[in-house]
Amino acid sequence: MPLVEMDKVSKMYRLGAVEVWAVRDIDLHIEEGSFVAFVGPSGSGKTTLLNLIGCLDKPTTGRIRVGGFDVAAFDRTQAAQFRGKNIGFVFQNFNLVPVLTAAENVEYPLIMVQTRPEPERQKRVADLMEAVGMAGRKDQFPDQLSGGQQQRVAVARALVSRPKLVLADEPTANLDHDTAYSIINLMKKMRADFNTAFIFSTHDPRIIGEAEIVITLEDGRLVSREESGRRVHA
Repeated sequence: MPLVEMDKVSKMYRLGAVEVWAVRDIDLHIEEGSFVAFVGPSGSGKTTLLNLIGCLDKPTTGRIRVGGFDVAAFDRTQAAQFRGKNIGFVFQNFNLVPVLTAAENVEYPLIMVQTRPEPERQKRVADLMEAVGMAGRKDQFPDQLSGGQQQRVAVARALVSRPKLVLADEPTANLDHDTAYSIINLMKKMRADFNTAFIFSTHDPRIIGEAEIVITLEDGRLVSREESGRRVHA
């Protein structure tokens, strides 16, 4: 069974009396452990797709299943619980809590959603801080860290709940060349270690070049899917 299944998914927003279709008739299956890039111009529907898969929004029409669950049928509480247990998020602007240390930011999802016992929380946090190369900076606050270091903490936070899926919205846009590749390689290592699927919304050719599946969107429609050099038109 695919990790993500989207069947005839469309999403419409209203701007006054105007209907804006952000995505239209999307059919998409993504397997566990995939490394996927959504690409296309601004306004093509990339972020909308991430939001739908991540249970942050609901489709106007169509069906979405993540990990076998019909996520479009969730109410707000169910969606929040599902996200906390099954999906990690990495954002362009890191979205770390400024009053928490790096380690506390990583631990935060385990306290707020999963309510794991403290010894288990501490071990998970320590293991991930070591894995992302931030063990020596665990007690520093976000404003004491570089952009690349903050993004490493954000990756650790996304993985601390051991999700099968991480959604990343332009995660390298604010990073220099070397730092961006460092983050990409880190994510690939995490995928290899935990069989986590990563789905990116990106304009960054560095991510596009490393993705195993590249899905191109235009005007809210899926126009092509390229898998390891094999291009399949929608």
